[in-house]
Amino acid sequence: MILVTGATGNVGSALLRELRLCDEGPLRGFTRDASRAAFPEGVEAVEGDFAAPESLKPALDGVRSLFLLSRMGPDANILAAARRAGVEHVVLVSSITVETHPHLGPAGENLAVERLLKDSGMAWTILRPTQFASNAMMWAASIRGGEAVRAPYADTGLPTIHPADIATVARVALTEPGHRERTYALTGPEPVTARQQVETIAAALGRDVPFIEISRQEARAQMTAVFGEEAADAVLDVTGGDVNDELLAVRDTISQVTGSPGRPFRQWAQENVHAFR
Repeated sequence: MILVTGATGNVGSALLRELRLCDEGPLRGFTRDASRAAFPEGVEAVEGDFAAPESLKPALDGVRSLFLLSRMGPDANILAAARRAGVEHVVLVSSITVETHPHLGPAGENLAVERLLKDSGMAWTILRPTQFASNAMMWAASIRGGEAVRAPYADTGLPTIHPADIATVARVALTEPGHRERTYALTGPEPVTARQQVETIAAALGRDVPFIEISRQEARAQMTAVFGEEAADAVLDVTGGDVNDELLAVRDTISQVTGSPGRPFRQWAQENVHAFR
């Protein structure tokens, strides 16, 4: 039995679809509201809350492999519950900032979870993806409303990753040999700037989308209200304010692990253009 947490999210939902298509045995999706979960046929929906690790107990019954997103709840308790339930292998989604920006608070928190997993006694595979293509969804309301997209660091290009590529690597790690006790840094196939992302979405829509570059200070004021000061500063650093060669590097890990190249941002934009109409 494989349990996928974050099962209605960008990565978890894609992972469940892949596992089902590959007929990888009994599958279970963990969600806060099972009645609203549109899982593939044959996937068991189980309801629970990371904030209450005791709710994981029925979800973990009979599970041998676990797909887990870092920092969704009290990770020490979640991993302890998995170990008690007999889980043998955990595939953890962490962040590439663990290696590119270890001084940042969120990166340190992700590293702490990685260490908890390594010390748990369970087999592990750690995925460290870079910026998600789906982060562009934060512009959807503005684009739908015909407004300009406003973003800082307009011309800093990061190797943005399609969430489905993370899911494919996770599926391989969960179901094929040779991936335990491995850490994979994951990126998209090419750098893409914020300006280029908006141009790509505009091309998929078939209309112009105005873009206005704003200052870090302006962006920080907006982001702090949502994420808090530390997280806002961390996001701004890794999206342009404090980038380094390691963060900007395009890696071929996806093709090495899956045998297929990473999906470009334009594919994500075409697949999700409905969200911007």
